[in-house]
Amino acid sequence: MVVSISTDGKGVTDGRRLLDHDGPDRLGVTVRPHPGDLAATGTIALAFVSKRSERAIRPGDGSPVYLDAATAAPLHPVARQALLAALDDGWADPAKLYGQARRARQLLDAAREAAAQTLGVRADELSFTPSGTAAAHAAVLGGLAGRRRVGARLVHSAIEHSAVLHAAERHVAAGGDAVSVPVDRLGRLDLDAWAAALAGPGVALAALIGASHEVGTVQPVPAAAEFCAEAGVPLYVDAAQLVGRAPLPAGWSVLTGSAHKWGGPPGVGLLVVRKSTRWESPYPADERESGRTPGVVNLPAVVAAAASLRAAAADAAAETARLAPLVDRIRARVATEVPDVEVVGDPVDRLPHLVTFSCLYVDGEALLHALDRRGFAVSSGSSCTSSTLRPSHVLEAMGVLSHGNVRVSLHRETTEADVERFLAELPGIVADLRAEAGVVEL
Repeated sequence: MVVSISTDGKGVTDGRRLLDHDGPDRLGVTVRPHPGDLAATGTIALAFVSKRSERAIRPGDGSPVYLDAATAAPLHPVARQALLAALDDGWADPAKLYGQARRARQLLDAAREAAAQTLGVRADELSFTPSGTAAAHAAVLGGLAGRRRVGARLVHSAIEHSAVLHAAERHVAAGGDAVSVPVDRLGRLDLDAWAAALAGPGVALAALIGASHEVGTVQPVPAAAEFCAEAGVPLYVDAAQLVGRAPLPAGWSVLTGSAHKWGGPPGVGLLVVRKSTRWESPYPADERESGRTPGVVNLPAVVAAAASLRAAAADAAAETARLAPLVDRIRARVATEVPDVEVVGDPVDRLPHLVTFSCLYVDGEALLHALDRRGFAVSSGSSCTSSTLRPSHVLEAMGVLSHGNVRVSLHRETTEADVERFLAELPGIVADLRAEAGVVEL
């Protein structure tokens, strides 16, 4: 893999290659100066061409197996290389006018253009935020602020990410209103209830997660967006689990993503606000990022996020084809080999890399610790696995079993051997925990 930043004249890095490794993959950041002053008129492009997909090769000797990509995917090799390369030219304040700042500005513009092209949006519609959570907060509170003359009601699904729900709580505490729309047992939005909620008075914004981060069910965003259009209500879509993995749905007005979900570095979020959307920053005035998010961005991380997004998107179809059968295998084997288990989420309209199941008579925290001791890193929505000591609001909204819940989410480094090892050891781990609890002969 090669990461380089260069020009055919003077400008960024004076033609220096910042990082060079032998290999068939190439990430290039190239300045193409126009006539005149490069600082004033130059353009910069960030490009990634993947000739092969690199995966870590681990021996099948009990090495740790990471299966929690829905929380954070392992850092993509392209992200690592771009991050290191950008450190040399991404430290200055891109808002200033001296040479180092102009170079930083060119990197920022290149990263924004690359990310926007990957998402199919305009570069001036996209802003970088300090995290996906910050992007979600800004999307909700900014969308409501921009339409406060219309009303103060937020309509959202019952299975939104906690970042969206916390923003809704802040809105309600400030005197606003929020309506939660139910889902069915598969975690799919009730479209009739959605349409009815949008028809109510004073609806300023609607929020619908693109795909459930806990159970993988893909939401009917295009259909929900049609109801929003009929009601004249902008739709915010939390696309954290879709960006870099699947095509984005149509019909949204505001969209967010999170870099560490697709293999970028943590601490970078995406906020996209369509040009026709009324949106007002909920923060004190700040001139950066078109006034949408305050403070100086972590530019090396932003460059790494944009580069890895292009790389992940380029490989998305191949990764879907590779991971979906592995998830099918987990769904089928767990259901048949572990007694009293419920595999939750839509079996068809779902994310290709994620599967969730719940085991009766098993404490969720104990199961996660037992799996961790055997080398498996997974997540859960069960009670007693977080500081809330409550079952997942997503599982509660679906009305499904929440005890002994396990979420397995695969990534580009997951192998068939990893999945087979997990499936081989899971039934015994569950049986041992049930025996310790005095539950036998199931």
